[in-house]
Amino acid sequence: MAYPETSEVYQSLEPGDRVEIQHEVKVGFRSWNSTTVGEVVSKERRQHSLHHDRNFDDKVFSDVIVLRRESGELTTVTLDEFSELRKLEKPDV
Repeated sequence: MAYPETSEVYQSLEPGDRVEIQHEVKVGFRSWNSTTVGEVVSKERRQHSLHHDRNFDDKVFSDVIVLRRESGELTTVTLDEFSELRKLEKPDV
């Protein structure tokens, strides 16, 4: 899935939607692929300053999704251009 498609899905998300996100987790020089599934609690664009040697007034934003996993745990996933986001069908209760 290309980034424009992921961005379209992100824009259409509402709280309560079930999603699956395939993303890469990086810690130091290690990285691995991960899949996170959960219910959307919220989404937002967050400003941050994680980049090195940028202009002091340069604004950097990331798309962030807060999910509630099946265990009840809350987790936050930051999307990048390599993330793949899919809406899932809600399970029948």
